[in-house]
Amino acid sequence: MSIIEISALRIRAIIMFISIRQQTPHGVWWLLAGLVSIGVSQTQPRHRTLRAATAIPVAMAALSFYGVVSVFSHESFALVAWAVAMLAALAISHAARVGSKVRWLAAEQRLLVPGSWVPLMLMLGLFIIKFGANVPLATHPDMSIDGLFAGSVSFAYGAFSGIFLARGLAMWRAALQAEPSGMAY
Repeated sequence: MSIIEISALRIRAIIMFISIRQQTPHGVWWLLAGLVSIGVSQTQPRHRTLRAATAIPVAMAALSFYGVVSVFSHESFALVAWAVAMLAALAISHAARVGSKVRWLAAEQRLLVPGSWVPLMLMLGLFIIKFGANVPLATHPDMSIDGLFAGSVSFAYGAFSGIFLARGLAMWRAALQAEPSGMAY
């Protein structure tokens, strides 16, 4: 490939990137800013109620499932891929003891959740997958019936969902192991 051909490819890529950026609704960028803000707040240790600590993992898993159902509902393989990846990631995360540093503070009826960059990385990962899947779907809607595309995107959504849910379950596990009865949720 000559320098001229490489330069032409770079220019086409830049033009494509600018076009994608210009055609992306502003709300998408506000959503990204919100996710980054929530993710960064998770890097500091904090005291949380059990309900508040599990809200983000459940919400993110629900949003990823909605992403699959809203685009690929006619592809049963996509739903299976999401479920298989979610269950596998949940099992692997549980075996890896994800969330094992969470502690239940009985006197305060709260969790002590150590700071972590993992929630931010998971949120950004889901955002990138969603954005990365929606760009080709916006330009080629027929891709929604492509089994390989639907299965791949759904599998990625499911894997992130499983990790999120494992983190949420770890919160419950910490609370239940420390104080099996009389907890305020």
